[in-house]
Amino acid sequence: INGKKLELVKVDNKSEAAEATNGAIKLISQDKVVAIIGSATSTNTLAQVQIANDNKVPIITPSGTSETVTVKDGKVNEFVFRTCFIDPFQGTVAAKFALNDLKVKKAAVLIDSASDYSKGLAASFKETFTAGGGQIVAEEAYVAKDTDFRATLTRIKSKNPEFIFLPGYYEEVGLIVKQARELGLNVPIMGGDGWDSPKLVEIAGKDALNNTYITNHYSSGDPDPKIQEFVKAFKAKYNKAPDAFNALGYDTAYFLVDAIKRAGSADPVKIKDSLAQTKDLQLVTGTFTVDQNHNPVKSAIILEYKDGQQQFKTKVNP
Repeated sequence: INGKKLELVKVDNKSEAAEATNGAIKLISQDKVVAIIGSATSTNTLAQVQIANDNKVPIITPSGTSETVTVKDGKVNEFVFRTCFIDPFQGTVAAKFALNDLKVKKAAVLIDSASDYSKGLAASFKETFTAGGGQIVAEEAYVAKDTDFRATLTRIKSKNPEFIFLPGYYEEVGLIVKQARELGLNVPIMGGDGWDSPKLVEIAGKDALNNTYITNHYSSGDPDPKIQEFVKAFKAKYNKAPDAFNALGYDTAYFLVDAIKRAGSADPVKIKDSLAQTKDLQLVTGTFTVDQNHNPVKSAIILEYKDGQQQFKTKVNP
């Protein structure tokens, strides 16, 4: 790029906030990177925000969807960007889908109490769902790494919800969906992009996942030629179809490359300015423009699980 070779330096944050902080410090102070891609989750990205701002090195999270990643107390985090849409948009899309497409009026919400991501999606879901005439009949919480959710699900079942909103990550979600079905809770269950992993089907079983839906950033089943080209190339290299995290990671790299090219410089501050000025950039997960809060304005899609396969349901524009 601009006559210089791009070098990738990898650090493993082990999905822990403290490791994410240490990793960012190492990359900036020892490796002298001009930008950082990652972390994948909101919690671990939030652990790196101060370091990015203090050291004036841009950081882009491919999939950290919490609002607070880019804006804290009404102030934009100057050096922090993302490639994904934000939690309020996912929660709003899910609530509108529940009300307008599934025609439900009574919902239960089950969150991961330790996850900023889970709490953020739940808050926007509840706001939009109740504003649209829906009623939240049960609210329950679990903690990441829990494995037995039967007592919680039994309480939810006693409230007779027509729909369950479950904004969590696939490890726990898979077990929750499986146990919900075993308890006879056969209502539609919906979550966000945190469900998106081939492991979800392994954990939950394909039958349990019938009548479940997710909001997501992209679908390998989308007929768009740019997406199909990416899917084909990814399959040829890795022998599997790319999930949304793969697509977002790919887009994040090209979001950064485009900004470096336009900056015409390896100066992190100039790269940051260039990232902020991104407009109508065509990528795999959509064409996006960066708004004043460093979030991309782009569409979301809804996928339905049928016999263990994700099926493209509909696309929702911002």
